[in-house]
Amino acid sequence: MTDLAKDAKPVAAATPPGATVRASTAAADVQTIPVWQNISNVLGRRLIELLVLLVFVSSTLFFLLRFTGDPAAVLAGETGDQEQLELIRKQYGLDKPLPVQYGIFLIKMVQLDFGKSFANAQDALGLVFERLPTSFTLVLIAFTANLCTSIPMGAWLGSRPDKTGRKLASTFVFVAQGIPGYITGLLLIQLFAVELRWLPSIGNQGPQSWIMPAITLASFQAPQVIRVISANVAEAMREDYIRTARANGAGFSTLLWRHALKNAMLGATALIGAQVSFLLGGSVITEVIFAWPGLGRLLVTSVQTLDFPVVQAAVFMIAVFVYLAIMITDFVFLLIDPRLRRQRA
Repeated sequence: MTDLAKDAKPVAAATPPGATVRASTAAADVQTIPVWQNISNVLGRRLIELLVLLVFVSSTLFFLLRFTGDPAAVLAGETGDQEQLELIRKQYGLDKPLPVQYGIFLIKMVQLDFGKSFANAQDALGLVFERLPTSFTLVLIAFTANLCTSIPMGAWLGSRPDKTGRKLASTFVFVAQGIPGYITGLLLIQLFAVELRWLPSIGNQGPQSWIMPAITLASFQAPQVIRVISANVAEAMREDYIRTARANGAGFSTLLWRHALKNAMLGATALIGAQVSFLLGGSVITEVIFAWPGLGRLLVTSVQTLDFPVVQAAVFMIAVFVYLAIMITDFVFLLIDPRLRRQRA
């Protein structure tokens, strides 16, 4: 070996020019912005989307209702003559051309004025607000019952992938997912109201009246939530960090509730947030089954009687609450997942 070879120093020829600079600045290209800034950005965007959604939904419903029938014929009854029909149409502005009616409707909708109910001449939005607390409380109870049941059961099923009990429970959940909610409600009425006479089945007669409607409503989406959480927990239990924690002596409860379930909830949060919209839709059927004095029953009655103002006001408020639930879900994502708060500088 020559002296030149001995004095030669190794050269990192495989390192392309500029790679060191890029590696050192890679972390600087991505930064985590504050939570409040993310929330303000999402809030501004969502409010604009909400306004567009409300205009679209209300406009579509406006034209659909106009092709479902003539409210004047419903109000006049079978004995109403043509002159009476014309007077009723003029009273409620139904005699004007459709574009004029639509323009008036948009102007009043911006002012949150949906007009008077055709049935009883009361303020349509006022009727909705009277029924809203009852329906909202029922949905909230069903939502809470859904989570309190679905999350523990899904975690238990996902943590025991090879157990016989888990397979039987999974089969039951799969079958329950295909049972319509109204069937559950009718079965509950037959068992607890007709056979056992434990619970009232019609209307709001006290705290006991809430039990069967809440169970019926919660059963709409509980099986789906259980399956999603179960699959996410089963996948999380196979991750390397779980094996490492187990090797370090962590107990089963710690692995499941503090680690696996926490990460599994990231994937289930979107589905859980969407439960509000499904529950609001399911509440319509539930309220009809149990003659519940809520918004869903008011909506069904108003559709049957072609009470346009009440239908418009009810759908408007339902759309608002559904979109608020989506916004809250977005905020929860920002709080629990730091990856969503990272952006390139």
